[in-house]
Amino acid sequence: MSKKPLIVFEGIEGSGKSYHILNVSKYLDKKKIDYIKLREPGGCKNSEKIRKLILNNKSSFDKNTDLLLYLAARSENINLLKKNYGKKIILIDRFIDSTVSYQHYGLGVNLKLINMINKFLLKEIKVDFTFLNVVKKNNMIKRLKKRKSLNRYDRFDNSFYSKVQRGFLKLAKKDKKKYLIINSNLDIEINKSLIIEKIKKLI
Repeated sequence: MSKKPLIVFEGIEGSGKSYHILNVSKYLDKKKIDYIKLREPGGCKNSEKIRKLILNNKSSFDKNTDLLLYLAARSENINLLKKNYGKKIILIDRFIDSTVSYQHYGLGVNLKLINMINKFLLKEIKVDFTFLNVVKKNNMIKRLKKRKSLNRYDRFDNSFYSKVQRGFLKLAKKDKKKYLIINSNLDIEINKSLIIEKIKKLI
């Protein structure tokens, strides 16, 4: 594995992935290690514009339109990814697994279509390691209630998030060496230590 790996933080809403990627960023800053951090949808300026469109509560897209918008946002990040791939550590808040889990397992979009477009966009770019954050339904609901505002993807019913989380777990089982499943129902300090220890090994 490259010592400048591409590391992804995945998980459903309220699973703690954004918190942990921020904590890893602080760790790398402290160690003065070069990295870039992206979120999906989002990242570069154009991707952030698409993010606003996708997550707007007034938006109501067909599931295939949603997929193409997510992939359009990814497409806008490709040059940034290519420029830094193998040269800097890359941290991404959601990536390929989110597309498959949400759009295929959650919404039923054709998996071959998703894989085909991802392959076309990413070419040689591959994920080195994924932290998959999993959370129980009750804890997810409690955490979402604490948010100041909810976007369109925070408002699906519980059965949708259950399907998505099962999708994530299926993907993780296919290549266990490249995943660490983080039980977000545990004390957050325990998980912070687990993740930082793994980061130390990865870099």
